Amino acid sequence: MQCHCSIYRKTAGGRGYAINVMADASSLEVTGTEALRVYQARLEDGSISASKRHFWSACASYLWAADGHWPDWIYPFAPSIDTALPKPPAREHAFLDAAPPWITIAEGADDPNFGTYPTQSIEDWHRGRSFYLDS
Repeated sequence: MQCHCSIYRKTAGGRGYAINVMADASSLEVTGTEALRVYQARLEDGSISASKRHFWSACASYLWAADGHWPDWIYPFAPSIDTALPKPPAREHAFLDAAPPWITIAEGADDPNFGTYPTQSIEDWHRGRSFYLDS
């Protein structure tokens, strides 16, 4: 999923979106936790986002997000993963209502676009394409 929301765009940088994947939260192993910092964005209505974005304090690298609404999952920022990831056969583009005008958005059957959240969860997207790996 390429998320174009302003929070990801501003915290993760890059090409104007964040590339998110999903992982089983119990699989996360972290060493050096004293160097981790957590950021929770202030939303337009003044509330604090439930999503906690984890960063490495030494260089401010964005690592993963976690949200108490879905405690079984974490959402690693794909560029922070050191192991090889498969090339996705399709992408979803979320929060296009917040995308800056200089972003070129792919369109087509393999690139469904959504103004806000997609109609499927990341889990359902993977399961529907037989990409879901049970641990």
